[in-house]
Amino acid sequence: MNEVFEDLRTAVYSIWQRRWLALAVAWGVCLAGWLVVALIPNAYESEARIYVQLDDVLADQLDIKGGSEREITRLRQTLASSVNLEKVIRSTRLGEDVTDQRNLEKAISDLSENVSVISEEDNLFELSAEIGKADLSDSENAQLAQSVVQKLIDIFREENLASSRGDVAETIVFLDQQLDDRKRELEDAEQRRLAFEAEHPDLIGGTGAIASKRAILRSDLRDVEADLAAAQSALAAIDGQLAATPRTIAGGVAGGTARGALAEARGQLASMKARGLTDDHPDVAALNRQITDLTRRAATENPNAGGTPNPAYTSLISIKAERQANVQALSARQAALQSELAALTASQANEPAVAAEANRISRDYEVLKDKYDELLQNREDMRLRGQVENERSSFKFEVIDPPTTPQTPSAPNRPLLLIGVLFAGIAAGIGGAFVLGQLRTTFATTAKLENALDLPVLGAVSQTMTDAARELRAKRTKYFYGASATLAGLCVILLGVEFIQRGLVA
Repeated sequence: MNEVFEDLRTAVYSIWQRRWLALAVAWGVCLAGWLVVALIPNAYESEARIYVQLDDVLADQLDIKGGSEREITRLRQTLASSVNLEKVIRSTRLGEDVTDQRNLEKAISDLSENVSVISEEDNLFELSAEIGKADLSDSENAQLAQSVVQKLIDIFREENLASSRGDVAETIVFLDQQLDDRKRELEDAEQRRLAFEAEHPDLIGGTGAIASKRAILRSDLRDVEADLAAAQSALAAIDGQLAATPRTIAGGVAGGTARGALAEARGQLASMKARGLTDDHPDVAALNRQITDLTRRAATENPNAGGTPNPAYTSLISIKAERQANVQALSARQAALQSELAALTASQANEPAVAAEANRISRDYEVLKDKYDELLQNREDMRLRGQVENERSSFKFEVIDPPTTPQTPSAPNRPLLLIGVLFAGIAAGIGGAFVLGQLRTTFATTAKLENALDLPVLGAVSQTMTDAARELRAKRTKYFYGASATLAGLCVILLGVEFIQRGLVA
């Protein structure tokens, strides 16, 4: 630790002994550095933010959007393109020094490095341009930076509005041409189809239509067969009900027929047994004998004698007639469908070549018709889009923050450079004095001499100065401090001048 402290004290003593050399080097480095900093032109940066909306609410409702993501990508690529930068150069003071193509290309290259386009969001862009021409003043550079950004915005707005509407008009013209061609082809195909159908009416629509008709006929036939089966079942059920229903209704025992008296006696017998009477009961036995006699008389009696027509039987007869008519109609419908299905199958099987030609003509016509309808729909959508863009342009361009006129230079950071040059000069002076001290073989302390000679040092003679020498040394020290303070003051003056110039620009 003592050795380190000794080396440090030796270095400080060596530098202090050569302080005038260090001061001279510091002055030289500072003056040269400040001169270089002063020659660096100030660059001023202007910024603006723009918002680009490619589709509005009406376009969304009509579903006529034109690919927003693709348009956003195109905007990013073309906003600061070489073509736009060339227009900016020719319309601003940047083009005053451009005399040939080489100078123009160099100006475009320099401007492209100083112009930036940053996409903050999908539709929000930040434009910035930094201008620092040495032959222009600070205020002129600031105005030129603002003019460059404003010109970029103007060019971008004009070109995109014009190109968008021009693209729509060109697309409509192209679609009209395609529609005319498809219309002629469709008319020719329609004439061929009409001529073929007039010659072969059974094959109208081609085999595809025939197959569709066959499928429909089969479906109808299945439905008719199911309805016929249900109608026949209902007719059989009504026949069973008719067989169990009497045509007439019998009267009482006294004034009626034996059948009516038999029915009444059987009802009485059932009532007695319901009360719990057995066959041995006298009343039950008498009623049984009466029933036996009435049964014998009813067997020999005319069934229609002595009764009134049964309304239930009459109603069932009418229902049966209705169901028989339904069965007959369904049977006729079934026969007609089977005949039509057989005819379609026979016509397709007997003329396969004609059926194939029908298929080809029908297919060609449908393809051309679908293509024509699609082109027509596209043309109408594009025409509607053009009208929307004329009335309410889907391309909306809004300047959120207009181009600013910079008040302070963006580069270089001159105050920081001035202070940095001052510290660099001081470091260079100290370093130069230290290096010179290391090159000369002198010993600042007795310990250094003892270490170098490896011999004991018995003593050292101190310096003795007269009063005049002391006054001269003090005067020189004041001069040194004054020169050092002047160097620092000169740096402060340069900083003040820099801030005053910035205030003049503002």
